[in-house]
Amino acid sequence: MTEEKFGADLIVDSLINHEVKYIFGIPGAKIDKVFDTLVDKGPELIVARHEQNAAFMAQAVGRITGEPGVVIATSGPGASNLATGLVTATAEGDAVLALGGQVKRGDLLKRTHQSMNNAALFEPITKYSAEVQDADTLSEIVANAYRLSKAGKPGASFISIPQDVVDSKVNVKAIKPLHEPKLGNASIDDINYLAQAIKNAVLPVFLLGSGSSSASVTHAIRELLQYVNIPVVETFQGAGVISRDLVHNFFGRVGLFRNQPGDMLLKKSDLVIAIGYDPIEYEARNWNAEIDSRVIVIDKALAEIDTYYQPERELIGDIAQTLENLIPAIRGYKIPEGSIDYLDGLHELLSKNEFDRNADPNLVHPLDFIDVLQDTVKDDETVTVDVGSHYIWMARNFKSYEPRHLLFSNGMQTLGVALPWGISAALLRPGKKVYSISGDGGFLFSAQELETAVRLNLPLIHIIWNDGHYNMVEFQEVMKYGRASGVDFGPVDFVKYAEAFGAKGIRVTNKADLAKALLEIEHTTGPVVIDVPIDYKDNIKLGETILPDEFY
Repeated sequence: MTEEKFGADLIVDSLINHEVKYIFGIPGAKIDKVFDTLVDKGPELIVARHEQNAAFMAQAVGRITGEPGVVIATSGPGASNLATGLVTATAEGDAVLALGGQVKRGDLLKRTHQSMNNAALFEPITKYSAEVQDADTLSEIVANAYRLSKAGKPGASFISIPQDVVDSKVNVKAIKPLHEPKLGNASIDDINYLAQAIKNAVLPVFLLGSGSSSASVTHAIRELLQYVNIPVVETFQGAGVISRDLVHNFFGRVGLFRNQPGDMLLKKSDLVIAIGYDPIEYEARNWNAEIDSRVIVIDKALAEIDTYYQPERELIGDIAQTLENLIPAIRGYKIPEGSIDYLDGLHELLSKNEFDRNADPNLVHPLDFIDVLQDTVKDDETVTVDVGSHYIWMARNFKSYEPRHLLFSNGMQTLGVALPWGISAALLRPGKKVYSISGDGGFLFSAQELETAVRLNLPLIHIIWNDGHYNMVEFQEVMKYGRASGVDFGPVDFVKYAEAFGAKGIRVTNKADLAKALLEIEHTTGPVVIDVPIDYKDNIKLGETILPDEFY
């Protein structure tokens, strides 16, 4: 006798066929048959404490692996709570497959409990949003949503599944994923055009975006730089593409304020080669305000053009293959002597520290913190960074030598991502410590997931830069208006908070104690929260203009 199969089986079998390892979420009546099915088979269920954080966890899977992370929630607010995570994933190019419960089909047009138009809600913030009407089509919809989420520029897909569809008997088997179509390299004409442009350039520069951080593209970039000594600037999401042995090519990261050595280099360059760059990472109006940059793009999708971003040529295709085919065409190119002198000056500027680190005795200067963390974190360990003043300091000053190991939210600048991302990183990279960093404001956006980390006994060290304010907003308000508004909140004892969740809590007040605390944390300790009172007296300098004419 053939075993009866239901819509929930078809969903779970489809996820199994797609080799999904984890599914993050929170149950509810409209989708609970899927959770019941997961008891017997399928991906490991990671129960979160809030659907938004579950979506962040799925986003981190997409960010780290390139394969869609999967999140599941029930109807009504369960589904709507996914919105911030999904818009962040879509904006920042991370593949996510989201499953949302829905009322029975007969109740869809009624003012009934938790009835809303799920597909319409998510359509503007996803690459694909659909509602299933026939249980036998569940697997094909999952297959299409899954592959679309990672095709082209990755993003989120959303499937709304009515309760009676989940509960219905089905007569088909789950679809197996198709082999991914292989893109070829860009055309030979385009590759030769770029090669000639590089040979004619006085100061070409690679601008590496999030799309350059895949394993294959990173490998191709590193191989290319073995043959031509072209300077490189990373966006925040391109962090780690440049390895330790290529640091002579590295001229920092750019983002937010146009006042970094990398900005100077982009301005001075007579040829900007944008590889896997997405304008949402750092809008071209910031680095090309004068609209005079010569830009050539290497990507797998067409560029989104605007007044400040008008590439003269686009090399579209498999980025890694394109770069590999570029090597023989430019091998032997050397930067002119005059440009080398200029680059040496930029490297010297990049290494300068013009900040006064003499902090209050009970506070830690941001650069002292970064020095300690830099000495502690191994290249193959992951650091996830929330949004706040700390994220500017970290993006500019913390060095990472492996792609997708230093993670920022730089498209939506979404508060609360660091801890959920850290949880996923610890799951995906077992045996490796993970360091997640937030401000005291952003931490409480997702701090309840500390219980999730404790339950899973993850080697996660969460560090809070504590100053008692929404400081990233505060210092920018002061720069604009001479005063701040709406940025103050009351104190929290984060050590006691951590202990209440079963984690270890530590408070440090100086550089030496921080180094000692990090050194003493064993891999088997489980989650640790470190409260670091931070000295933000130099924050105004983060936004000051430092583009002297002589560096143009």
